[in-house]
Amino acid sequence: MQNIFTIDLEEWFHANYHDDVFDSSRNYEVRVIENTYRILKHFEDNCVKATFFVLGYIAEKHRNLIIDIHKAGHEIASHGSSHSLVYEQTQDEFREDVSKSKSLLESIIQTKVLGYRAPSWSITNDSLWALDILKDVGYTYDSSIFPMKTFLYGISGAPRFKHERVTASGQDAINEIPPSTAIFLTKTIGFSGGFYLRAFPWFAIKRFSDMLNKNEHNPVIFYLHPREIDKNQPKLKLSPTEHLIHYFGIKGCEKKLVKILRQYDLTSIQDFYGF
Repeated sequence: MQNIFTIDLEEWFHANYHDDVFDSSRNYEVRVIENTYRILKHFEDNCVKATFFVLGYIAEKHRNLIIDIHKAGHEIASHGSSHSLVYEQTQDEFREDVSKSKSLLESIIQTKVLGYRAPSWSITNDSLWALDILKDVGYTYDSSIFPMKTFLYGISGAPRFKHERVTASGQDAINEIPPSTAIFLTKTIGFSGGFYLRAFPWFAIKRFSDMLNKNEHNPVIFYLHPREIDKNQPKLKLSPTEHLIHYFGIKGCEKKLVKILRQYDLTSIQDFYGF
């Protein structure tokens, strides 16, 4: 069965644990370019196409990187403009953020941008109004609702697979494509990207992936940030818990990425669902 690979294209310092993790007005070391081209080489070597959810901050600074990703046949989608949590924005701020990102990306690749993924999966019960805005400004699908609850994101009991989700106004629906989860001892758990991918051993990732394909007949939606293959990145000032979530397992993450690319047939969201 074909599966899906996605990249959240952002820098090493883009994190949302607390308000002062990074200062958008500062000049930080650039590491996203080298890390992304390394990922692109892995994709090329394994004939993989993926969806890149591009942060507007990255598109503004590294236009040629976005052009190269697009020319390589990967889907360009939106990760917003500023990496602000959706539920900490007003509706007007969010509309401006996602409209600006969409327009910028479309101006770079000269192709319609169909998809959106919120920073830190921050469309929650408190920000479901965002779906109305996404639909209104022209997005075809959203991939922001994590179907389990954590301290930062998620909606407990939300559907685990692609579905049409009626917007908060009840007037329209948008395609919702959640990140993959598995049911383990009656609990819904993440496994296919980010901290979960870095923390779980390979045999567990493979078992959960195969269960989704064979038992639930759904694709796995893998996701990764370029910083997660970067063992030498600078370190943010985080609490012990935040540091664990942000950095645990990075040394072995690139090896897991290569195993996924070699063992699974992978494509973009747009190509898989025919949007």
